[in-house]
Amino acid sequence: MVPGRAVTLSRIQKTFPGGVQAIAGLDLHVAPGEFVALLGPSGCGKSTLLRLVAGLDQPEGGQVLIDGQPARLQSGQRQGLAFVFQDAHLLPWRDVLANVALPLELMGVAAGPRRKAAGLAVEQVGLSDAMHRYPAQLSGGMRMRVSLARAMVTNPQLLLLDEPFAALDEITRQGLDEQLRGLWLERRMTILFVTHAIAEAAFLAQRALVLTRRPARVVLDHTIDLPLQRSGSLRGTPQFAAQTAQLYEALQRGDRDGTA
Repeated sequence: MVPGRAVTLSRIQKTFPGGVQAIAGLDLHVAPGEFVALLGPSGCGKSTLLRLVAGLDQPEGGQVLIDGQPARLQSGQRQGLAFVFQDAHLLPWRDVLANVALPLELMGVAAGPRRKAAGLAVEQVGLSDAMHRYPAQLSGGMRMRVSLARAMVTNPQLLLLDEPFAALDEITRQGLDEQLRGLWLERRMTILFVTHAIAEAAFLAQRALVLTRRPARVVLDHTIDLPLQRSGSLRGTPQFAAQTAQLYEALQRGDRDGTA
């Protein structure tokens, strides 16, 4: 099993054009193989944090380190990292298999091995019967499964997800949460998952960070006290309700404590 990557953010400062301070002096360490959810008010800097970790943006102050090295789009880091956005961003002229194979194609993997790897990734997300359909023929949930398969096909050590299931209905979303949790248990890559949904964060993550309004600061760093193996029925238990209550209270504090 390929170990996940360590992520360290030290005294991060980030300011948007126009002088709006998004992040001020934020510290965070994520251990290899850890699943961390990021919660906070809209516009507080959660997506910005993911972009900094991915090396897509650079902070004005502080450091972002991946396995002790600065987070920039260097080839070695890029091959170990995958990013899943809220929109699936599928190529409409490619079928499911070809969309999933795209990262391997860009990496120069030969046609035969990349088709085999893409087929296995498609099977893992339960879309074997849709392998040769095109994006326009898929439901929203199916498109997100394809996006997830495309991210997983390279066996990433660090997976960044920016509200990937936010636009889906609750039943579809819960099913994808269970699938993502299962993939993490199997592969143990490091995951940073941005969400607005308290129940989703509690179900998925080992640990949840609640941020204030911008400039983002950590108001709660909470270890999720739930069993390692989780099914949908867990959501109806008092133990689950207790975890979500702690996150909700922290969100309320973060909403009060931040400055817009």
